[in-house]
Amino acid sequence: MSEKSEKNGTPATPAGSSGPRPEPLRFFGTTWVDHDHGYTARRIGVSAGSLLAAAVSCLVLRFAYEGIAIAGPGSFVTVLVVAMFAICSALAFRHTWEAFTKRPDPDRHASLRGLLTIGFVGSLLAYFFRSLLEAPGEKLHREEEEYEKARKQHESRSTRRTGNPSKKRRRE
Repeated sequence: MSEKSEKNGTPATPAGSSGPRPEPLRFFGTTWVDHDHGYTARRIGVSAGSLLAAAVSCLVLRFAYEGIAIAGPGSFVTVLVVAMFAICSALAFRHTWEAFTKRPDPDRHASLRGLLTIGFVGSLLAYFFRSLLEAPGEKLHREEEEYEKARKQHESRSTRRTGNPSKKRRRE
């Protein structure tokens, strides 16, 4: 069997293990289930990376602001651009933070795509703060307990069968 599944590119089921597999999280894979295999190091790396990306993004936005100031369109346009980025970042932060605790509506998410793109700094900061607490999205997966329910069902189905079915006495 190949290292990755042919159909969807997910890791193949290891030999000897059966049953459901937890849904992997971005940057964490399935380490969020038992907090093993470098989970803490990944959280530190994700926190540092998202904070660094937010800082670099703010620097890029500052260059853009200076470019607008050099062009001299007036104070109204400058205030409008700054307000747009601030409001979009705040909304993107809120939307991203809520997406870690409940599944977002796909239609609403699609309609907010432009706002989230403009407010990318807010999304990066939400990712940073969430990774200080846990793997972003871990709480959502633990609350839904889809994996836990599926695992328990699999265990109850596989442990229910005992003995050799061919030796079972038939009712007459």
